[in-house]
Amino acid sequence: MLTAVFVMIVALFGGLSSAFLQKGEAMNPDDIIKVYGPGGPLAPMNELAEQFTRETGIKVEVTGGPEEKWIAQAKEDADLIFGGSEYMLTNFTIHHPGIINEKTRTELYVRPVGILVRKGNPKNIQSLEDLTKKGVKIIDVNGAGQLGMWEDLAGRKGLIPGIERNISLSVKTSAEAIDLWKKNAKYDAWITYESWHYRLPDVTDLVQLPVQDKLYRGTPISITNNSDNKKEAKMFIKYLKKKTSHQVFQKWGWQ
Repeated sequence: MLTAVFVMIVALFGGLSSAFLQKGEAMNPDDIIKVYGPGGPLAPMNELAEQFTRETGIKVEVTGGPEEKWIAQAKEDADLIFGGSEYMLTNFTIHHPGIINEKTRTELYVRPVGILVRKGNPKNIQSLEDLTKKGVKIIDVNGAGQLGMWEDLAGRKGLIPGIERNISLSVKTSAEAIDLWKKNAKYDAWITYESWHYRLPDVTDLVQLPVQDKLYRGTPISITNNSDNKKEAKMFIKYLKKKTSHQVFQKWGWQ
């Protein structure tokens, strides 16, 4: 009799354990999906990671910012790597071969480029042409998904000389640009993704470009070759492609 009861208890708890696993609840810290990438897409990634965890029980930890701050850890435990643009993730594969599985590379959504200006737009910047005016000081991110961005826009309209002349400073990352923007009011404009305005609403206004002038870049994500959570990582990518997830990206400035 006792043996039968014991067998029933084991079966019961075994069934419960299986049910929890099927729901996706992490059984130990190692089951957390670790996601790494630049700071640009961090806001929608964080929001959707939290939603995914609430809905599935699978924990997702997103780390974003300049690559040098997270690459060492990502080499140890990354399940997913995302990029701020397609070329950015391609550069990642060149500099860190073998980390991501190219066959799993997925494009999420594109985000448009605009002009960030000071609150109230004191220089009355309304167009790319206005960036060529005397006295306008532009900060430029020469990397971090924005490499050549201003040149691509200016080249269409013959504005390369004028805009280049007004670039006061070029930096490598958006984090550097944000820090300088907040500390030094001498910078009047920043040609960057519209999405940064939604992260910096207190210190920027957004000048949107006409449809014919707009430039878009992608947001790719890929599973790593060494991931121990490939099934869960694939589930998260699928979740990011849902209509409701797209709406979250749109809220943060994506198309």
